[in-house]
Amino acid sequence: MPCACPAEAPPGNSLLWCLGLCGGCCSFSYLLFLGCELTASTKSYTFQVDNEDDSEHILALSVVCLTDGAKDECNVVEVVGRNHENQEIAVPVANLKLSCQPLLSLDNFELQPPVTFRLAAGSGPVHLAGWHKIGEDSNDDLSDDEENDLSDEEELPPIKPAKK
Repeated sequence: MPCACPAEAPPGNSLLWCLGLCGGCCSFSYLLFLGCELTASTKSYTFQVDNEDDSEHILALSVVCLTDGAKDECNVVEVVGRNHENQEIAVPVANLKLSCQPLLSLDNFELQPPVTFRLAAGSGPVHLAGWHKIGEDSNDDLSDDEENDLSDEEELPPIKPAKK
């Protein structure tokens, strides 16, 4: 399967690499490494995908950390998205300070694009790193293996009540 990664990183200060994990080791076809840096001059970064793409896209945020040149001040990073009523909502996900908490692990906190990361307070630089998981077409039918797994579950005998 050919790699669908771009030949160059996308515009802006983001970093995108294919890790070549396209061998079917997980339910996603491609895993890409995403990184961006928020600073006093670049306060936000928006991650979005092509609207015509029917694949499943998940952004898993792993780490938020202060980088070289950060001041000892509170740096608040927000995730900006849309709720079920299509209203913009901003949720703080990290409050970093060089002297007490320069790094925060978010344990692959999953988000659905489009999503914007915004430096709500502080001057950074704050680096965000995570994974862009690109799955198969969400309209595909279940594979034969998945159908067999479901039929195996249906063949289980009913649970009998315990005797007193």
